[in-house]
Amino acid sequence: MRIAVDAMGGDHAPQAIVEGAMIAARDLTDIHIVLVGDESKIRSYMDDSCPPNIEIVHTTEVIESDEKEPVKAVRRKKNASMVIALEMVREGKADAVISAGNTGAFMSGGVFITKRIDGIERPALAPILPSLEQGKGTLVLDVGANIDAKPEHLLQYAMMGNIYAQGVMGVPTPRVGLLNIGAEELKGNELMRETFGLLNNSNLHFIGNIEARDVPFGACDVLICDGFSGNILLKSLEGMAGAVFQVLKDELTSSIISKAGAALLKPSLRRIKKKMDYTEYGGAPLMGLQGTCIKAHGSSNANAIKHAIFQAAQFVEKDIIGLIQKEVQQERRELDAENESSGNPGDGSLFA
Repeated sequence: MRIAVDAMGGDHAPQAIVEGAMIAARDLTDIHIVLVGDESKIRSYMDDSCPPNIEIVHTTEVIESDEKEPVKAVRRKKNASMVIALEMVREGKADAVISAGNTGAFMSGGVFITKRIDGIERPALAPILPSLEQGKGTLVLDVGANIDAKPEHLLQYAMMGNIYAQGVMGVPTPRVGLLNIGAEELKGNELMRETFGLLNNSNLHFIGNIEARDVPFGACDVLICDGFSGNILLKSLEGMAGAVFQVLKDELTSSIISKAGAALLKPSLRRIKKKMDYTEYGGAPLMGLQGTCIKAHGSSNANAIKHAIFQAAQFVEKDIIGLIQKEVQQERRELDAENESSGNPGDGSLFA
């Protein structure tokens, strides 16, 4: 297996990317990691202990994190590290691609270069949010790939999320929830109410509406929402987690007595931080594409990159793309059979 990594993307690139790749390469000796970027800068963070299963594809062009028009940047910067890494997947030179770079560019590049799975109307960006359930997190689709969505799109998100939760997260029967402003069936806007009906009539283990306040407590395994709401949820939780840890730090260092207490609490605080640390969950797969594309957080450190590589390897090993393709084909056959029996040719809008 070959995994292409955009070595120049992210707030701490290329150092964090290179260090994370080396850690992953030592643990996953049967995987070949390809670092794409400026070779001289990449090598400056390598040492004699660098594993032999790492190689470099040299390019000096970079899509910056503050690009004003990321979509145009993908088309204009043909030799950018992110673009080259995506093209390696399209051409079969790599089985997966990882980038902590510009999110808009990576999403548009994923769609333009690797293409959508036939039958999937919209891809979804799907991170795993930490939860208080031991060893678990909540997969959220979508957190910003598509700001506007239709009920049919959210149904497809649920189908893809269910497959990922089973294959990669190891949840036999994922609990699928719908992000809403209340638990009652008729809550929310028209999009939420129509989506509720589709999910309720699906073969998924749909447990109903989930309020945002219940997400950190592991209320469901797969949370479905439109990209607008999902992005707000994600950034709200990130901000709240940061604020809580800052308050704890300030209070526990405010006096000699507090510092003494903090010393006693240090092991417990470390466990709490590890449980809620996003870097332990890797990146966010861009679901619905023909290539395995993992978007790492822009502020990813070496640990986050390591886990993103582990995540990409599992995505490929479990053949998540193949399973999604089979599910789409099965749904299409069932829809065609239903339309034929009713004498309605249908427009194939759900799986067009």
